[in-house]
Amino acid sequence: MAFKYDMIIKDGLVFDGSGELPVRKDIAIVDGKLLEGNESFDAANAAEVIDASGKWVMPGLVDVHTHYDLEIEITPGLPESVRHGTTTVVMSNCSLGLAFGAQRKDNDDPIVSCFARVENMPKHVLKKVADKVHWNSSEGYLEHLNTLKLGPNIVPMIPHSMLRIEVMGLEDSVSRHPTPEELSQMKALLQKGMEQGYAGFSTDALPFHFLANDPNRDKQIPTQFAPFSEIKALTSIVRDYDRVWQATPPKDSPPKVVRTFLLTSGLFHKKPLKTTVVAALDVASNGSIVKLATILSRILNSKLLNGRFYMQALAAPFKIWSDGPFNPLSEEIEELRELIETDLEDRAARRAILDDPQFQKRFRKMWMTGKVGFNLAKLKRMIRREDYAFNREFSDMFIDSCPVKHWESKSFQDIFETIIAGDRPEGFETVNDEADLMIAMFRAFDTDLVWSTTSANRDPALTRKLLMDPALLPGFNDSGAHLTNMAFYDCNLRALKLAQEGGDKDVSYMVRRLTRDVSEIFGIKSGTLMTGARADITIIDPQTLKTYDGEANVERIYREEFEHDQLVNRSDGIVFATIIAGKIAWKNNEFSRKLNLEPFGRVMTAQEPTFLAAE
Repeated sequence: MAFKYDMIIKDGLVFDGSGELPVRKDIAIVDGKLLEGNESFDAANAAEVIDASGKWVMPGLVDVHTHYDLEIEITPGLPESVRHGTTTVVMSNCSLGLAFGAQRKDNDDPIVSCFARVENMPKHVLKKVADKVHWNSSEGYLEHLNTLKLGPNIVPMIPHSMLRIEVMGLEDSVSRHPTPEELSQMKALLQKGMEQGYAGFSTDALPFHFLANDPNRDKQIPTQFAPFSEIKALTSIVRDYDRVWQATPPKDSPPKVVRTFLLTSGLFHKKPLKTTVVAALDVASNGSIVKLATILSRILNSKLLNGRFYMQALAAPFKIWSDGPFNPLSEEIEELRELIETDLEDRAARRAILDDPQFQKRFRKMWMTGKVGFNLAKLKRMIRREDYAFNREFSDMFIDSCPVKHWESKSFQDIFETIIAGDRPEGFETVNDEADLMIAMFRAFDTDLVWSTTSANRDPALTRKLLMDPALLPGFNDSGAHLTNMAFYDCNLRALKLAQEGGDKDVSYMVRRLTRDVSEIFGIKSGTLMTGARADITIIDPQTLKTYDGEANVERIYREEFEHDQLVNRSDGIVFATIIAGKIAWKNNEFSRKLNLEPFGRVMTAQEPTFLAAE
C-alpha cells in the first residue's frame, strides 16, 4: 500500500514557535517536511502514527552553546542531547574547534593543548580525534561534517584561537600580537568562512582557560592574547555578513567589558553586530554580576545604541563537580591552577606540589582570604562582592565519593567539625583550619575525591526571572564539555519547566526562545512548524516535566567512546519523542537503532534564507 503521509502526529497541543498560544491539532510529515492541519489527518493514510494526546508538540529544541566539536568525531549521533529533545546544536564556541584541521606543526598539538584543560577532556581521547583529522581548511571541514552520520543538526562557527594558530602558529599566537600581514590573513580566512556559510565567529576572554601542553601550560588559550584592535577588525567582517559573534567577557575589568561589547552597537559601527555572550549567572560569591549583565544588555540594546546583544542565561543551578582539585573554576586561582596544570593522570606531580611548604603557605593565604580578621577582603565576602567565582564556603561543598565512605554526602564543614572534635583518619592528624583540610584532602585522595558545590543560580525564582527576560537568551549549557564537572544537557527542559509555572502563555514564550528566536539570531532555517519546514520536532509529556527534579537526576556513567566517566542527565519520560528530518531518533525512552549508523541531521549554514526572513 502506498501511503500519503510518512508520519502523522495526532491530537497534540502544538506550540509552533511563534510565541502564540498553542492549538490542539495534527501534523503530518512527508519526505522529511511538515504539513500542518487545522483539521485531522486520516491516520489510515500514514505509514506511522504517533498519538500525542496530552502532550506538547513543538519545533525541535536548539542548544546554542555546546562543545561537541570532538564528540561528533566519535559518536556523531550525540545521544546525550537527542534524549533531551535537542535537534540542533551550535558548536565551536569559546574560540575552540576543528575548522582548520589538526594544525600540528613544530611538535605542537593544538587540539590536545587547547581542549584538554578548557573542556576537561582526557588527552588520549583528544589525541585519537586529532589523529583522525584529514582536512586542513574551513571548506574541507564542512565537507567532512557532511559525511558524518549526524544525530542533531550541526551549526559550526569559526573559532578564534584556531584562526590565530592557523596564521601565527601556536607558540607565536600566545606570545605576541599579529603583524599587519598576519591580521590580513586572519581577516581573509574569516571572510572565506563567512562566505562558506559558517554561522558566526567565537572568541573567549574568561580567565579560566589555559593550554595543557608544555611549554605553555602557564598560558591562556590564543584568543586571549588578541588586542582589542584585532577583535574589532575581525568582528567587522562578522557584522558585514550579519553573522553571530559569540564571546565571553573579560570579567575582571568592567571598562574592558563595556569597550568590548560596544562593538554590538549600530550607532557607533553603522550596523548592529549580533552578539551572544556567556553568561548571565547569579554568582553566589558576587551578586553584582547578574545585575550588571541585565543592565548592560538593556543599555546595549536600547534604541540609542542599537545593539543586538544577548547574554546567555542558564536554566539550572550552576553546580560544579570536582575530581580532587580539577574543575573549570579552579583555573582562576593561581594555587589551584598550579595543581591542575599537571596532567590528570600525574598524581605524583601534584603530591610533590602539595608537600612543598612554600606552596602550603601560599595556598593557606589564598584559602583563608576574607575568612579571618576584619579587612577589605572580609567585607567583600560579607556583601557578596568577592573577586573569585569559585565558591570557598565549606558548608556549600559536599562530598559525593571518597575513600572514607562515611564522609560521603556530608559537607566539608561537617568533616571539618568531625576532625576538630578528634576523629582524625591517617593523613589528617595535623588539620587545624580549613586550608589544612583542603591540602590534606588533596594529598590523601587526589582525584578519588569527588565533590560538588553550587556556585551560582541558587534561587529558582531569580533563575526563572533571568530566563524569561527578553534581553537575555536561554543557553550556556556547555553540552559536550567538562565531562565530569557539569551536567546541563537537560537545561532546555528545565527552562520549559520553569516557564510551565506561568501556564501556556509562558510556555509558548519559552518555546519561541528555544527554537525560533535562536534560529533567527544564528540565521539558520529552523525553529518553526510551518508547512514546508524540515520536520525537526520535540514531543514532551508536560505532566512528567512538572515533577522533574533535574538536580536529582544527574548520574556519573562510563562512556566507552571516551574511555572515561561522564556526568549526564536522565530525564526519561519527559521527552516522548525526538524527531529529526522526519525520522524518529528517540521515542518511549529508547534510541533509534539507526542513530550513529545513518544521518538524521545535517550541517546548517547561514547561507540559506531563514523562515523568518521568508515571511
